[in-house]
Amino acid sequence: MYLTQGLHRSLQQNPDAPATIFGERVRSFREQAGRVSRLAAALRALGVTDGERVGILALNSDRYAEALLAVPWADGVLNPVNIRWSTAEIAYSLAECQTGILMVDDRFAPYVPALAQGHPGLKTVIHLGDGPAPDGMLGYEDLIAAHEPIPDARRGGDALLGVFYTGGTTGFPKGAMISHANLCVATLGAQAVTPSGLPGGRTLLAAPMFHMAALAAWYTQLAVGGTHVITPYFDPGEVIETIARHRVSYIMLVPTMIQMVLDHPLAAEHDLSCVRSVVYGASPISETLLRRAMKVFPRGGFVQAYGMTELAPIATMLTPRDHEEGTRLRSAGRAAAHTEVAVVGHDGRELTRGEVGEVVVRGGNVMLGYWNKPEETAAALRDGWMHTGDGGYMDEDGYLYIVDRIKDMIITGGENVYSAEVENVLAAHPAVAQCAVIGVPDPDWGERVHAVIVLQPGATASPEEIREHCKSLIAGYKAPRSCEFVEQLPMSAAGKILKRELRRPYWEEADRRVR
Repeated sequence: MYLTQGLHRSLQQNPDAPATIFGERVRSFREQAGRVSRLAAALRALGVTDGERVGILALNSDRYAEALLAVPWADGVLNPVNIRWSTAEIAYSLAECQTGILMVDDRFAPYVPALAQGHPGLKTVIHLGDGPAPDGMLGYEDLIAAHEPIPDARRGGDALLGVFYTGGTTGFPKGAMISHANLCVATLGAQAVTPSGLPGGRTLLAAPMFHMAALAAWYTQLAVGGTHVITPYFDPGEVIETIARHRVSYIMLVPTMIQMVLDHPLAAEHDLSCVRSVVYGASPISETLLRRAMKVFPRGGFVQAYGMTELAPIATMLTPRDHEEGTRLRSAGRAAAHTEVAVVGHDGRELTRGEVGEVVVRGGNVMLGYWNKPEETAAALRDGWMHTGDGGYMDEDGYLYIVDRIKDMIITGGENVYSAEVENVLAAHPAVAQCAVIGVPDPDWGERVHAVIVLQPGATASPEEIREHCKSLIAGYKAPRSCEFVEQLPMSAAGKILKRELRRPYWEEADRRVR
């Protein structure tokens, strides 16, 4: 299969049905296909062919959706950029995978000078915004108008679809290489367990489209035919009004977002019974929140999806029936139709049920590897299994429970943060002698980034100063939301910081050690 296949199918079967709704702008599949093929021609003229990378740095829009289709149509490879990263992080990711063409909207156009300085190989910038293209950039609409359609390259199968950057355990992002087959297998496997995308349905895209989870939601609806209703970013009030106005049938949000929707006063004023599927991930949902959500979305089947970017992104699913029974809400569900999931010990052998070990996943959804990182690829992909770095156990019925993280990672508001990356930045502050970064429970974000710091003799620093220092070098969501200053850090006999000792007072009253 290939990414653009769903567009061809809808063009054949429902050419005048709406493909995208963005604000007041509605485009049919006929219009979308014509624009995508012309944009692909423009990209081809700019040198995109045979796997050349094209970056997208933009808020959600119908143009973003067109770009996702046009790049593989031109035989190129996608590099969707994390919009929450600092310019230094973005420049690193663009440079590492040699992305020479970047699409930006009005929000991120001001980033371009700094990105060009950090990545001299950035040769072409395409402006996705509504106004005139800034100096030095090519206009998106101008390119479409200036080119004739070209045939779809139908890039697909095991060919590289995109390079999707995640946080790095060493402080540098890693580019997960996802093939067309990876995404197609994961999507169809999830659909086989419990359909989320409905033929002729409407999917709301409010989570950022650079994220693999949002891309999977987008592709699910594309594959079965239907409409994408797109908002630039997540805003709980706009989400509520958009769902009600356009009768959205499928939404994908993290529990933090669901909480914000339920807490918004508009939730009580609108009929949201049109929603048939509510997919969430990044953390389990509390029974209290679930009961509230089921009242607001009375016809919505709730699905928890556990996975990671490297798995395109789904490994296990907790189905609507599981949510209705309510006895396994702390579970991450069971293996989806396209995966094998196991819990293994240090020797790689599967453990007995109930025993805690590392979660590993095998299937056609497993990434090709990390871009230009053979050692990290070899560490993650062993004997056909993706080693997730998550600690967990499986019960007798095959339900997976995540209880710890073997890799030093925090999930806050649905975003992955590697402690090493934050610690590297903290260590650059002149007042910091030693530091450790951990995840602690947070009622709004699931976990929050927390720094434990030993100051240099005679030095002073405030939590606000520490946070601003970090935000100047890494994305704001990675910066510590809380800090504590201590005289010394707990150490093992080998001189290793004992993070479990730092975590214990925060998590000992929690019902699980990670969220």
